[in-house]
Amino acid sequence: MINKNMLNLGKNRSAIRELFEQGKILKEKYGEDNVYDFSLGNPSVPCPDFLNTTIKNLITISESLKNKDGNFADIGILENYNTNYDYRKLSSTMLHGYTSAPGDKIVRDAISSYLNKTYNVNTSSDLIYLTTGAAAALSITLKALSSPDGNNEVIVFAPFFPEYSVFIKNANAKVTIVKPDYKTFYPDFNDFESKINENTSLVIINSPNNPTGVYYNEDVLKNICQVLEKKQKEFSHPIYLISDEPYRELLYTYLKYNFITNFYKNSIITYSFSKSLSIPGERIGYILVNPESDNANDVFYAVCGAGRSLGYVCATSLFQFLIPHCLGLTSDTTTYKRNAETLYRELTHIGYEVVKPDGAFYLFVKCPTSDDNAFSKKALEYNLLLVPSESFGVTGYFRIATCVTEKQVTNSIPKFNELFNFYKNR
Repeated sequence: MINKNMLNLGKNRSAIRELFEQGKILKEKYGEDNVYDFSLGNPSVPCPDFLNTTIKNLITISESLKNKDGNFADIGILENYNTNYDYRKLSSTMLHGYTSAPGDKIVRDAISSYLNKTYNVNTSSDLIYLTTGAAAALSITLKALSSPDGNNEVIVFAPFFPEYSVFIKNANAKVTIVKPDYKTFYPDFNDFESKINENTSLVIINSPNNPTGVYYNEDVLKNICQVLEKKQKEFSHPIYLISDEPYRELLYTYLKYNFITNFYKNSIITYSFSKSLSIPGERIGYILVNPESDNANDVFYAVCGAGRSLGYVCATSLFQFLIPHCLGLTSDTTTYKRNAETLYRELTHIGYEVVKPDGAFYLFVKCPTSDDNAFSKKALEYNLLLVPSESFGVTGYFRIATCVTEKQVTNSIPKFNELFNFYKNR
C-alpha cells in the first residue's frame, strides 16, 4: 500500500524546487542570459582549489597504500589538531569503505578541536555524529527527540526554511510557528513565550536566516534562552534548542559567530559544509550535542538510534576525510555580499521594501501587493524567478537567492523595475 503522505510530497514539489524546474523551461525558450533565476540557494562560486587538490591527494595516497609505500600522514591530515590517532591503522580501502556509524574518530576529533579553539567552547568528539548534510542532521535530531505518540511540538520562527515542516511532521511532531517582529525580523518574543506549552520539546533557530539573511545577535539569543530557561522550570522537562547553521561562515557585518552552546545548556547544532565550501551536492555535515545538556550521552545515543532507523549511518567516507583539511576555510563568498549590496541598493531605490541582510545569501523583499503567490507568478512574465513567502510561514514577501553571478544581478534590475511599475501603475 502506498503511503499517501509520501505520495503527496513526491507529487508536489516545494515552491523553491517548482520554480527551479520552471526556470529550466524558460531558459530553453529564452536563453540562459535572458532568465533571472533567483529561486535556489545553489552556490554560484566554485569550490576552493584546495578542496579539489586535497581530494586528489587523498586518492593518490590511498592508491600508494596498496603498495604499502604511502601513508595518510604524508599530507598532514590533522597536523593542526591534537589527536592520538594511529595512522598505521589506516588502509588502502578505508577511503571508500565504511567508517564507524557516527563517523570516523579522526574526523570527529578534528571538528571538536577546531570548534573548541575557534569559539572557546568545550565540545566532545564523542558527541558528534557525521551526516549526509544538514537535512539529514535535522531529520535525525528531530526523530531522536520526538516521542512516537505524536504529542511533541516543535517551535520554528517565521520566516523559516520550508522543509522544517516536512522534517518535523516526519518525526510525528506538530509544527508550531512563532511570528516575527516585522521591523527587525527577530522573533516576536511575546508570541514565542505564549506558544511554549508542556508538549514543547524542541525549538529550531537558523542564523543567519534563510530566507531573510538576518543574524541573531547576542541580545536576541539571550532573550530566546531566557524564555526557554523559564519554561523548562515551569514544565519540569528539558526543551532542546537546535541551532541550524549551514550559513555560519557567511556573515557580512559581524566579526564573530555566537556559538549557541555558550548561551544555552540544552543545545544541539546541525551543520553542513555545503554553503561555505560550495559543495551542496556532496551532502556532508554533522550533529553536535552540547556536553552540558541534560542526559547528553542519552541524547547522543538517541541520535545514533535515529540515524540507524532512518538509514543515515556512515556519511560518505571520502568527504569525511576531507573535512580536517577544510575546517575554517571557505569559498570566495565576497560575490554574495556584493550581490546583496547591489540588490538592496537598487531595489530600495526602485521602491521595494527590503529586509537588510547580515549574512547568508538571500534577500527578503515585501511584495508591492498582498498576494505573494500571484506576485511570483506575475514575475515569471518578466523572466524573474522569485520565491513567494507563504511557504516560509509569512505572507506578502518574496525571497531572492543572491548566490548568482554579478552579471545576472545587474541585468535583472530593469526587470525588477518593470515589475514594480506594473503594480504601481495599476
